[in-house]
Amino acid sequence: MNKIIASVVLAITLVLAINKIADKIFYTEKLEKSSYQVDGLTTDSNETIAKTETENSEIENISALFASTSSADGAVIFKKCAACHSIAKGGGNKIGPTLWSALGRKAGTVSDYKYSKAMVSYAKVWSVEEMDGFLLKPKNWVKGTKMSFAGLKNSKDRAAIILYMNENSDNPLPLK
Repeated sequence: MNKIIASVVLAITLVLAINKIADKIFYTEKLEKSSYQVDGLTTDSNETIAKTETENSEIENISALFASTSSADGAVIFKKCAACHSIAKGGGNKIGPTLWSALGRKAGTVSDYKYSKAMVSYAKVWSVEEMDGFLLKPKNWVKGTKMSFAGLKNSKDRAAIILYMNENSDNPLPLK
């Protein structure tokens, strides 16, 4: 039995050592820009600016979408969130913090939940615009958040969830 355990440990150690050695031998630095330059193509920075402007215009128009959706639609969409978050008054934390009265609350302040350092340092108040941007793509809005949700691309879905979250609050925000 000891010989079997020793051989398994030795095999694992060898695989890890070979992996480390191979990483050292075949190390390459990441290039800042592409090795091939093609005339007539836009640069990455122009594409990033255009993408950011598109996302900002989507975020700015969220208030206009409130008329075309309802909190009942948001309750249906919120089922995606319910695996990790509770929205009931007095509901406890799950994988994520409770979302009761989230709108109007400062980010990273639920007392009995351990937030990522990024969320604690973010420390902005969850307004409609902040929540919309966060729900669009959490990892881009708060860099370093531990929330692994990919985001909601559909702005009408985000508007519905924001209406639903605002309804589930002690002090709902006045929505325009």
